[in-house]
Amino acid sequence: MILDYAAIGVRIRRLRKEQGLTQQQLAEMSQQEPSNVSHIERGATKLSLPTLVSIANALGVTADELLCDSMANSQSAYEQEAVKILAGCTQQELKIITETMRTLKVELDAHKKNSPA
Repeated sequence: MILDYAAIGVRIRRLRKEQGLTQQQLAEMSQQEPSNVSHIERGATKLSLPTLVSIANALGVTADELLCDSMANSQSAYEQEAVKILAGCTQQELKIITETMRTLKVELDAHKKNSPA
């Protein structure tokens, strides 16, 4: 099994920015060096399990949310992320997102039917 460290870093950076945190603040909250947070966010270093857990705790997320790009059974993590995204939407935004998802799903299903097995 190969972990996608770049994807983990992208998720950490996105969550950090969504919470309005600097790398310095996240480093302090997770007891890391700021340079280590930078390396992790860029996927330039492999993070240990204790580091992953400390960053997840600092960001208030589960390890699943950070690892879902590397997990074979990660549907629930993606579903939870979708629920969080939708939670702050207006009715008009929900309508647009729903229509976009419906169109995308139709296209994905059509692509699946036309792709060789």
